[in-house]
Amino acid sequence: MNIVLVPGFMTDGELWSDMLRRLHISGQIVHVDPTRAQSIEDMARQALIDAPEQFMLVGFSMGGYVAREMVRLAPQRISSLVLIATSARGDGEIQARRRSAAAAFDPATFRGLSTASLRASVHPDRHNDVDLIERIHAMSVRLGGRVFQQQTMFRRDGDLERLGEIRRATLIVAGTQDRLRSIEEAEELRDGIPGAVMELVEAGHMIPMEAPEELAAILKRWLQGRSAQ
Repeated sequence: MNIVLVPGFMTDGELWSDMLRRLHISGQIVHVDPTRAQSIEDMARQALIDAPEQFMLVGFSMGGYVAREMVRLAPQRISSLVLIATSARGDGEIQARRRSAAAAFDPATFRGLSTASLRASVHPDRHNDVDLIERIHAMSVRLGGRVFQQQTMFRRDGDLERLGEIRRATLIVAGTQDRLRSIEEAEELRDGIPGAVMELVEAGHMIPMEAPEELAAILKRWLQGRSAQ
């Protein structure tokens, strides 16, 4: 089985490393490049160019928007879909203001995501987990100010009314303590995509890094269930 992994805002392949060690994928693993795209749609198109002919698609947070666009562009190539800590809602006022401010941002001043934003992305019990916070921060530093500016300017259009078009087996995974994406948003995805199922994880937003063992176990059970069917 081939798998394509789409990262979220200011995350790279490190996001998935702990989970992959437990998942034991035998096929090709493709990490979507978060550095080149100028929009969600552009990222989806580029990802399909780099992807194998057939694959399971996994999108985290912002990557969930990219993943759903990939399904719309090439549904015949995608065997199944996993959406983690994401939403189908469009940008609100705060995101719109951030996009406007990003146009004037100087990438040379970027020193990585702030401590406040990093702590907001994890379970409250992990606020003082120095190793976890530093790993998340290090991803943002590696990607740098130019990518921060690009991704901040991405427009996330809501697609609630189009979820019914997705005709692929779909798993939704949400964190019980996610302060960036609510369980209600995950339920909207589950209810909007025909046949989708949802699993909850005791974690904040950064599920692949906070709960890699549980996430891998959920994916294994889901895939085994699909094989049995």
